[in-house]
Amino acid sequence: MRVIYGLDIGGTKIEITCFDDNLRMLDSERVATPIDDFGEFIDTLERLIKAADERHGSEGLIGIGMPGLINGEGNSLSANVPCATGRNVAQALQERLNRTVAIENDCRLFALSEAHGGAGDGFPHVYGAILGTGAAGGLVVNGKLYRSRQGIAGEYGHHPLSAALRQKYQLPLLTCGCGLVGCFEPYIAGPGLANLYRQYSGQQITVPELVQRWRNGEQAAMATREIHLDLLGAALANLVMAHDPEIIVLGGGLSRIEEMYRDLPRAIEHHLFKGFTAPVIAPPKFGDASGSRGAALLALQTVENSQ
Repeated sequence: MRVIYGLDIGGTKIEITCFDDNLRMLDSERVATPIDDFGEFIDTLERLIKAADERHGSEGLIGIGMPGLINGEGNSLSANVPCATGRNVAQALQERLNRTVAIENDCRLFALSEAHGGAGDGFPHVYGAILGTGAAGGLVVNGKLYRSRQGIAGEYGHHPLSAALRQKYQLPLLTCGCGLVGCFEPYIAGPGLANLYRQYSGQQITVPELVQRWRNGEQAAMATREIHLDLLGAALANLVMAHDPEIIVLGGGLSRIEEMYRDLPRAIEHHLFKGFTAPVIAPPKFGDASGSRGAALLALQTVENSQ
């Protein structure tokens, strides 16, 4: 039996999940992420993989989901794992293990997972949009990840917020975590939603508290929701005009807000050409498991493409 390893790397933990050929989970292990020492980081990945090899009696296929971007040379840019920035994680691990290591941005692997047996199964163009602490995603075309020259296509959270929207809502000009000024992400991701409420109410509360307040009919919370919906609709409308997917699958913490699926199509269409429609907006099937599952799918596809 062939075993496939999907490694989901985050700023606090690394999880290796072992799958069979049919992507049925066999077992998993989780350890803390070394974020400051690249040698220790690679040592940790190597130990996890070799332990999995020993458990399953074979050398598994390896797929890795990394937070942040991976450029055309294979080097990472990762705020969550700073020791990996400027380093080629896949190459370093391949030299240790003497086998192929497939690696990709974790948000794109969410999209890949949801396009195969998930919410986007059967759709030719699937976009997976993460809305959590950040706003990022990936496009899958006919079952394969869309890959661009530098690996930055589909970064919808880093399109610039329009002057019209800034003026309409009197929004401050914010510097994004990526270093650019005026990106959508600081306004539409989870922290952005909470900050919008603070701007209009003077109170700092959590997103779950905010959701409860608008469901209870609090005026400031309901107004914040409408502003956020308009901004998010504009961001996703940019995505539609660039890629025109049949479905957008939402992931991350904000994807748990049920009202999103009812109201987002209208908000997107408000920013599209007249007579054009929004894609299907759907919740994820695999949710938090999509990172490791997508990494395993990437490993399988990498082997298939090389044969």
